Amino acid sequence: MNAVRQPDTDATPSTRDEAWFAARASRGVQGLKAYDPGHDLVAFRRRFGQSVLLELGSNENPYGPSPDARAAILDQLHSLHRYPDPLGADLKRALAAKHGADAKQILLGNGSHELLMQLAQVFAGAEDEVVFSRYGFAVFALATQAAGATMRIVPALGEDHPTMPLGHDLEAIGAAITDRTKLVYLANPNNPTGTWFGRAAFQTFMAKVPAHAIVVVDEAYAELADAGADVATALPLLASHSNLALTRTFSKAYGLAGLRVGYLIGAPGLVAVMERLRESFNVNGPALAACEAALGDVAHLQWARERNAEQRAALSGAFERRGLRVMPSQTNFVLVRFGPDTARIEAALTQRGVVLRPMGGYGLPEYLRVTVGTVDENRRLLAAVDDVLAEVRA
Repeated sequence: MNAVRQPDTDATPSTRDEAWFAARASRGVQGLKAYDPGHDLVAFRRRFGQSVLLELGSNENPYGPSPDARAAILDQLHSLHRYPDPLGADLKRALAAKHGADAKQILLGNGSHELLMQLAQVFAGAEDEVVFSRYGFAVFALATQAAGATMRIVPALGEDHPTMPLGHDLEAIGAAITDRTKLVYLANPNNPTGTWFGRAAFQTFMAKVPAHAIVVVDEAYAELADAGADVATALPLLASHSNLALTRTFSKAYGLAGLRVGYLIGAPGLVAVMERLRESFNVNGPALAACEAALGDVAHLQWARERNAEQRAALSGAFERRGLRVMPSQTNFVLVRFGPDTARIEAALTQRGVVLRPMGGYGLPEYLRVTVGTVDENRRLLAAVDDVLAEVRA
């Protein structure tokens, strides 16, 4: 005779709230907070309308994707009833040719966010440590906590540093690696600060990293760095360091944020192990086709990159002339210190339909991250900033 199951004594189905389920989640998930996008942009779009709202908080490319990518998406619409290539073979071959790699070194993801999370799932656990810099990408902490690993957060370079305030202190990061370290997350250029480290510094760092620690460099903004800037990429060191990998995305310079495609390049063995966890068909058909087409349109990428560099310099100078401190940047955003009144300033801008990224969640409450827009978008932004600063200072 089957035993009668007793009802839960602590809650009935109608009263099982978030706390009830959280208590039953894994230890790593129990301490997590959901990723904070900053604002409910869909609600703002309904409130202000697309022609009024100024969205400069998500580091998107205001110039949009290559026309070839748009055409590739349209060409895919007739086959939406078919599953996409589960291997993403054509896009992998195109990426391998671009970067001088082997297709077996490449792993595709639903954005680089997914890949950064998977790295911790695969390589870190309850007895392990993950090292990363303060003011680094928020996903580093999320990935570590979700895996149940221990975070070792290294202080960033101080604001009095002559060239890279709030940037990665590679020497201190290296010193924080222990026998328990499984992963080291870096970002170059870094989000949300825009700062970067150079080639020689990175080579020196990698020469000292023990073989048991896997170093992952998030290079989401690599294509936006100035051609003459000394911004290190992990690509040249992959052949000599099997414990090194990088992630990139099509969401930024390529203007395809809505398709959510990222990729990892690393040792074939690392990729093979991560493939065990990759979700099947994790990149959709139109996205695969659009990204391959975008890679082929070098002229559009260069054009967007040049416009971004021009407007980044102009926007930084405009903020500085208003007495605001701007962090050095090699990305499509600038981090601006507005001071003790930042919360009031940000709220007032939002009421005017100008959406910037608040930085309180990153531990930088006196800063706002500002996406570099077009000439017209930046003009509208600065006009709104002038109005708000006049109100606050009065």
